[in-house]
Amino acid sequence: MKPSPQAVYDNLNLLEQVDNVRSACYRQRAQDVLADPQVSLQWREAIAERLNQANRQLGLQTASENDSY
Repeated sequence: MKPSPQAVYDNLNLLEQVDNVRSACYRQRAQDVLADPQVSLQWREAIAERLNQANRQLGLQTASENDSY
């Protein structure tokens, strides 16, 4: 059963509070919703924005932890 767009959107707020496996599942569900043309454009835009913010935050955390420069 597919989660609702609302549930997917809400779960993206929890990415930093859950383990890595659950975080990856939440991100994958968001990708699935983004690819579903039956989901309204408004929901897909909101989920895309929230996922983009989460990905930027993850990138900042990863870069500061590894300090590859």
